[in-house]
Amino acid sequence: MKVIISGGGSGGHVFPAIAIANELKKQRPDAEILFVGAEGKIEMEKVPKAGYPIKDLWISGFHRKLTLRNLMFPIKLVSSLFKAYGIIRKFKPDVVIGVGGYASGPTLQVATMRGIPTLIQEQNSFPGVTNRLLAKKVNRICVAYEGLERFFPKEKIRLTGNPVRQDIMELSNQREEGIEYFGLDKNKKTIFLFGGSLGARTLNDAMAANKDLLEKNQNVQVLWQTGKLYIDEFQNSATAQLPNVKILPFVDRMDLAYAMADLMVTRAGALTISELCLVGKPAILIPSPNVSEDHQTMNVKALSTKDAAVLVEDKNAKTMLEQALQMLDNEQVIKSLGENIKKLAQPRATENIVSEILTLVRS
Repeated sequence: MKVIISGGGSGGHVFPAIAIANELKKQRPDAEILFVGAEGKIEMEKVPKAGYPIKDLWISGFHRKLTLRNLMFPIKLVSSLFKAYGIIRKFKPDVVIGVGGYASGPTLQVATMRGIPTLIQEQNSFPGVTNRLLAKKVNRICVAYEGLERFFPKEKIRLTGNPVRQDIMELSNQREEGIEYFGLDKNKKTIFLFGGSLGARTLNDAMAANKDLLEKNQNVQVLWQTGKLYIDEFQNSATAQLPNVKILPFVDRMDLAYAMADLMVTRAGALTISELCLVGKPAILIPSPNVSEDHQTMNVKALSTKDAAVLVEDKNAKTMLEQALQMLDNEQVIKSLGENIKKLAQPRATENIVSEILTLVRS
């Protein structure tokens, strides 16, 4: 069986794609998998590290504001369509999977034109432009949220959930290991603050601005992931010098970070939310205002309407730690949020998606 997986541009697209590939290889060891990504994007680094070959397309997004870069978009699109056609004709896939992102558009467009079975995986509660355009042409659409019939043909939709990393599937009895790994105090309540793999300036600025509040609340500690782009700027801040603050550029053991945290404060990417649902952690979510279609806000609202997370707008980020401390003082709130978000978990998401893929191939 030959499979093409296309898309990327961010970890929220790339890591689910790799999870799907790994599950495919588990169920079908004979499967030959080829990735197609966008030149210069994160997938060109992460996919080879995961052990899979990848081809690149010269493609980028169309900017909604008037910009000179938009003049190149038609040229890049035509170039990518031709290259995708060549890749597909040479590789002869049995199925083509799109996970969102720039490269998935040309690749899935060519695949549907050639009559190859196609599936797209939509991670967000508000679909991106690429998947909305492809929806009428593909055979199957795997989603993580209910109510997407307003964007996609109902008969094509399968509610599968989002693929997540396997190391967080079982975290019971790992709190002490996590506390020891990060050098924290087991007798203090712990907040884990992070802005995704690259970090988030707003969250870092808000953390730095709350030095006095954290100094007054020594019974609470914070594991603060700045992101590699911001560590030099914030590691010498007054907040970072507090004894109840541990600052890191990157957390390499997310399983242990989840296990030891009493409360999460983070951005609202689809992958992060799917992981929070799986581990059942109460969370304050601050949607990024810089993502297309404001889909992170939509993601959070899908949770907050079910009392499964607390929404703080980006412009009010400085209040996030004050709210976090108030929540930690109310055990019933923490317990309720954790239980409610856990109800939304889809632990078999990757298996469900692969099942849909194999059904397409067989049919």
